[in-house]
Amino acid sequence: MDKIETIRAFIAVARENSFTAAGRRLGISTKLVSKYVQHLENQLQTQLFNRTTRSVSLTDVGSAYLERCRPILEQIDELDSLVRERHGALAGPIRITAPTGFGSTRLPQALVPFLRRHRDVELDMKLTDHRVALVEEGFDLAIRIGTLRDSTLIARKLADMPLILCASPDYLNAHGRPEDPRALSTHVCLADNNQLEVNVWRFRSGGNEHVVRLNGAVQANSPGALAQLAIGGLGITRAPFYAVEAALEDGRLERVLPDHETDVFGVYALYPPNRHLTRRVRALIDHLAGEFGR
Repeated sequence: MDKIETIRAFIAVARENSFTAAGRRLGISTKLVSKYVQHLENQLQTQLFNRTTRSVSLTDVGSAYLERCRPILEQIDELDSLVRERHGALAGPIRITAPTGFGSTRLPQALVPFLRRHRDVELDMKLTDHRVALVEEGFDLAIRIGTLRDSTLIARKLADMPLILCASPDYLNAHGRPEDPRALSTHVCLADNNQLEVNVWRFRSGGNEHVVRLNGAVQANSPGALAQLAIGGLGITRAPFYAVEAALEDGRLERVLPDHETDVFGVYALYPPNRHLTRRVRALIDHLAGEFGR
């Protein structure tokens, strides 16, 4: 039995914590995945996974083995991709993660021309509003929006993303249109709890900065969800432009305090510092910078 394929199956099970999900990822049956892992355990004469009817988890030996064999498999895959790319075409897998809302709207629009141009690139995209561990979960690239936290990851800024303060016309007609940031203290505010300062909104006007501390704000970890709550007339939100653009255009949302500037988020591509940046990943980052930069 091919040693590389048994290691590939082992890594897939470790990433997915499931033989069934690993089979789906690899495009093979659960039975074959189990056979590969069992063969590897027999070769090594040790148990790599703790198995129950409900869960699969790495043993201590399995964790140590994963840590050492993952870079080996990555190098083998890179060698294969390098040979294919030497013939002129970008080829091979790219695993990317992005926020759910952005990854469902703007990101696919930007990816379409890249994937049409490079048919041999195999894209695997995971959308989540939770931060993922790139190295541990085997991602090549993460797209993140906001203020970056301290990290060992390398970041490249792709574009600016303005934050828009807005609410539905029904809400504003019922509760009034604030003319000064301090008036927000009397309104229901819908806040993004992904941010470092959840209950603080900052505004600038005429060279002065106004810091507003929100009282009893409604919170969510998704700008798209906050936009929908605002459309429903529940309050005023501050969301990235992509999340509210369509609703602003068709009148479901209306800008609030348009003469006051608020924060501008960055759209970033992040990748691990200890991983060789392949030509296909570098090309994708350059492409996204061009798309979002416009």
